[in-house]
Amino acid sequence: MSNPFVRIVEPLDPKQPLKKFFNLSKLEDARYARLPFSIRVLLEAAIRNCDEFLVKKEDVENILNWKVVQHKNVEVPFKPARVILQDFTGVPAVVDFAAMRDAVKKLGGDPEKINPICPADLVIDHSIQVDFNRRSDSLQKNQDLEFERNKERFEFLKWGSQAFKNMRIIPPGSGIIHQVNLEYLARVVMDQDGYYYPDSVVGTDSHTTMIDGLGVLGWGVGGIEAEAVMLGQPISMVLPEVVGYKLLGNPQPLVTSTDIVLTITKHLRQVGVVGKFVEFFGPGVAQLSIADRATIANMCPEYGATAAYFPVDDISIGYLIQTGRDKEKVMFVEKYLEAVGMLRDFKNSSQDPDFTQVVELDLHTVVPCCSGPKRPQDKVAVSDMKKDFETCLGAKQGFKGFQIAPDRHNSIVKFNFEGRDFELAHGSVVIAAITSCTNTSNPSVMLGAGLLAKKAVEAGLTVKPYIKTSLSPGSGVVTYYLRESGVMSYLSQLGFDVVGYGCMTCIGNSGPLPESVVEAITQGDLVAVGVLSGNRNFEGRVHPNTRANYLASPPLVIAYAIAGTIRIDFEKEPLGINASGKKIFLKDIWPTRNEIQAVERQFVIPGMFKEVYQKIETVNKSWNALDAPSDKLYTWNPKSTYIKSPPFFDGLTLALQTPKTIEDAYVLLSFGDSVTTDHISPAGNIARNSPAARYLTSRGLTPREFNSYGSRRGNDAVMARGTFANIRLVNKFIDKQGPQTIHFPSGETLDVFDAAERYKQAGHPLIVLAGKEYGAGSSRDWAAKGPFLLGVKAVLAESYERIHRSNLVGMGVIPLQYLPGEDAGTLGLTGRERYTIIIPEKLKPQMNIQIKLDTGKTFHAIMRFDTDVELTYFRNGGILNYMIRKMAS
Repeated sequence: MSNPFVRIVEPLDPKQPLKKFFNLSKLEDARYARLPFSIRVLLEAAIRNCDEFLVKKEDVENILNWKVVQHKNVEVPFKPARVILQDFTGVPAVVDFAAMRDAVKKLGGDPEKINPICPADLVIDHSIQVDFNRRSDSLQKNQDLEFERNKERFEFLKWGSQAFKNMRIIPPGSGIIHQVNLEYLARVVMDQDGYYYPDSVVGTDSHTTMIDGLGVLGWGVGGIEAEAVMLGQPISMVLPEVVGYKLLGNPQPLVTSTDIVLTITKHLRQVGVVGKFVEFFGPGVAQLSIADRATIANMCPEYGATAAYFPVDDISIGYLIQTGRDKEKVMFVEKYLEAVGMLRDFKNSSQDPDFTQVVELDLHTVVPCCSGPKRPQDKVAVSDMKKDFETCLGAKQGFKGFQIAPDRHNSIVKFNFEGRDFELAHGSVVIAAITSCTNTSNPSVMLGAGLLAKKAVEAGLTVKPYIKTSLSPGSGVVTYYLRESGVMSYLSQLGFDVVGYGCMTCIGNSGPLPESVVEAITQGDLVAVGVLSGNRNFEGRVHPNTRANYLASPPLVIAYAIAGTIRIDFEKEPLGINASGKKIFLKDIWPTRNEIQAVERQFVIPGMFKEVYQKIETVNKSWNALDAPSDKLYTWNPKSTYIKSPPFFDGLTLALQTPKTIEDAYVLLSFGDSVTTDHISPAGNIARNSPAARYLTSRGLTPREFNSYGSRRGNDAVMARGTFANIRLVNKFIDKQGPQTIHFPSGETLDVFDAAERYKQAGHPLIVLAGKEYGAGSSRDWAAKGPFLLGVKAVLAESYERIHRSNLVGMGVIPLQYLPGEDAGTLGLTGRERYTIIIPEKLKPQMNIQIKLDTGKTFHAIMRFDTDVELTYFRNGGILNYMIRKMAS
């Protein structure tokens, strides 16, 4: 293909003539200099791949013409440089690849064509749980139990690393995927196949955006879409609007990066950035470290954007050196970015590009805060926490309400723990976890927590022994600098021993609470509290017995653990009283920014990163000892309850089936707003009275062997039964929370899976009704695969979170959206009707289609296939079916 842009190819260094790059700065087009830096990455990828049949000259022109076409739903392809996966999403991806090889072989193709084309790194970080804490051997005991539970999954992943080229597995115990990516995997500039070009990544975890803080454009996609990317398929995306987020001023001395990101999250939820890029600029950015920026970028899914991009500047280059990257490679990174006009000086306003809109934040206005009790965007100033929680107690059941009767607000339940008497009340803290890559990647807040712990211990403060405290760093580097700086022993004295290197409490792997604590919570129907330094606090996610969960910085996690309650005003009330009777306030032990920075400069050094990461792939002896088969086709074990060949490709032929009208569908579930992927496909423990538990019991397992839903994502029989199994599910057909619905033909109230099975046996198609932000939260593909297996043909919602809509498309489930100004209420829909969804022969992106009810009513909705490529996937019955046909033909 002839393309004038592709011809601007030069060697970056005369001494290395074979290493070339596409010199965008010589496009001789004034439009390039006005493009947001994030869009420049898309442009370079389009130019570099322009000779391929899926990237055309028009695509390049559209991106270059971004300012004019950004509002016009213009579709462009994007081929990211890398893919990253974690094991909860990685196992089903490898299961799909294994099944796809079988399907391609059956259709007469070469099964080894099913193989990643681009580099794919899978980090095992989601399996470890906080079974043991507050003991010196917690780490080893949790890791041993992790291997005992997950040996079969790990053997399967090890097979995958041998059977597929370009797939690297980072063993368990190494850290959290996004922190490992930030500190080790990310290149910033790729050096591959004779070319330099910007690093970019998509990942099967929504917090992949964390790497945007280092200047690597990345975002989360569904596992289904990531599998297609690994097989060489570009992402088909609508050219996004880019919101410029201008940072001004300096943070106040007591403010942490956690406070900043919680403030930004609430602000951008109010602005409305779903489906858009956010790009940070302004002199305030220069005041933030890469760890600070990564914290802000990490929570991008919580404010709803696709990406949260910080262009590379000299601080980014310095971070590469600090984390032990090769100095010569870093030199070429800087040289390349300068050559193509992608190295940013945030203090130079003449470099500010054009944006769709600009919003501002003065960092000096940020105050210490938390978010909760049920959503990340519900920010509460620490000074208002006590009052806000007490208001939530009596408020109507909802995001900010628990509907506790006024005469029960001060209820107290006495209980005994390890021979001592204690009391629990509404607001009592029972989980305090320093967890998640969001914060453990940031030395300033981690050292701040360590210094606060030191001062607390020296002041004579303690944490009550029944509170489940834990520290789960995102990499071994964290433990290294906490130990070397001398604060680790103080954290341990307060109960914050290292319990594992993984996501743990942040994803609901918080492990069991003491039985006496659970009994007290249940007896008093108490609103017990979890405080965590994580990124999500949706209902039912952190622990079934903590109805209120607050996101907070690591130092505040320790502070609330010492206080033992969320109902405290730190400015007026002491954290505690020491043995000599002295009242100790939070201000007495809070470390200054100067103290923290002095320790960070001394102890966070390149040698630590090099030492930890040079042995990351070989340090786990249990992983090294695993024996995995070497066959290119996987031999499925019919007795396995972890790994099972999925039914997605059963009966697949090369010939396409024309999509048909969905006739007389029943509504399986009717939801309100903000139904998350945790509600749709929970990751946590499998309840003993659930359909999944009954299935596992029938296979000879005991409850101790159930493990979690997340760990069983390689088995469709478990995951279908776990769909809509969240204990906090609110279905409008039922007058209480729980994973049940009404089977309308019989009028019976059943578990959701059992109702869906009855509908399926009778041949009835199903749909789901929902409100705004359907599918918010994690990128989990089982939130689309599960409903597909239940027989759900379409979802009708007011709006969708980006990744989940994409996952529905990937599984061939139709995402329908009410017309502007309409919803179930305005249309008078009860969900008890039967729905016929007319699928026309000629389809086009975002077309209006007709829906007929058995009541005689007719209305229209938008079919949210946003691009022609997505319509191609729909005609194939999903993206994986499309890829199989493509590989087999």
